[in-house]
Amino acid sequence: MRKVKDTKFFETINDYFKVYLPKQRKRSPNTIKAYQAALEIFLDFVKHSRNIALTDMTFDMLGKKAVSDFLLWLDENRHCSISTQNQRLQCIRSFLEYAADCDSSLIPLYSEVCKIHAHTLPKSDIVPHMSETAVKMILSEPDKRTNKGLRDAFLMSLLYDTGARIQEILDVHISDINLRGTPVITLHGKGQKVRNVSIMAKTVELMKKYITTFHPEENPFSQAFLIYTRHSGKARMTEDNARKLIRTYGISARETCSEIPKIVHPHLFRHSRAMHLYQHGMPLPLISQWLGHSQLETTQTYANADTEMKRKAIEAATPADSPLKDYFDSERYTIPDDELIKKLYGLK
Repeated sequence: MRKVKDTKFFETINDYFKVYLPKQRKRSPNTIKAYQAALEIFLDFVKHSRNIALTDMTFDMLGKKAVSDFLLWLDENRHCSISTQNQRLQCIRSFLEYAADCDSSLIPLYSEVCKIHAHTLPKSDIVPHMSETAVKMILSEPDKRTNKGLRDAFLMSLLYDTGARIQEILDVHISDINLRGTPVITLHGKGQKVRNVSIMAKTVELMKKYITTFHPEENPFSQAFLIYTRHSGKARMTEDNARKLIRTYGISARETCSEIPKIVHPHLFRHSRAMHLYQHGMPLPLISQWLGHSQLETTQTYANADTEMKRKAIEAATPADSPLKDYFDSERYTIPDDELIKKLYGLK
């Protein structure tokens, strides 16, 4: 292995992930994994843009211009959402802040990067989600006669059925599945929270086929990852791999279904499932627990979005010369937080 040019640089990275985040900041393994992925992608970008080896990397290569170019690359080349770009920026800032605390000579570098402002997310009352027709079209896109098609169909079906985050699904082990009685899957969410989610009959049927094909020799207590990539020796599939294959199926399905968004990503299945459950009558407190939200307010966006969607649909269907047009006012359809809480908990 080549000798590293700046040992302090790599020692700082090691201490940040092995000591600072887990022991001092008490960050969860999933959070640490997300920070690692963000910094890895950034360092790879710098490495390729400068045409250097990773061992030649130094702190002075991580300045404001490098970070700005990286964010632009995420937007134009990888088509990352604004929230993903902001998350990557926050991870880089956090690492450089720690480095500056360890070495005061790096404070100017950290200060320069802090001048890069995160993008403001566009305000919208509508939670991005797919229609039930669009979900059905995407789930039918993989060719389940092939092993890859079976795996991909199962992955997307499980994402939608459970409403789980992609990281939660990819972290599932064989031992987290219980198909006896009422089939459930154990998910490990943010903040080391664990929740059990029931699985629908169609997903259970697909899961049995998948396990028979991809885990024929595993026992129910196996710690093997449920979803894996063969070319990595049954290693856990990465979030990036999952996003790429889901985006590909979205593009293909959109050719025959205009309801499918231009960019389909894993979290869209979570939003879609939650919205569909709410529209079919599931109470928000139950949806909140099912999604693993720490606060009910987070789940209220689905109620607000559904109300706004109905208002816009009624408005669009009303002729321009109708006297009812004078009564359309979004504030008339906005439920105050206190009133919504009372309704949710049966006080009204």
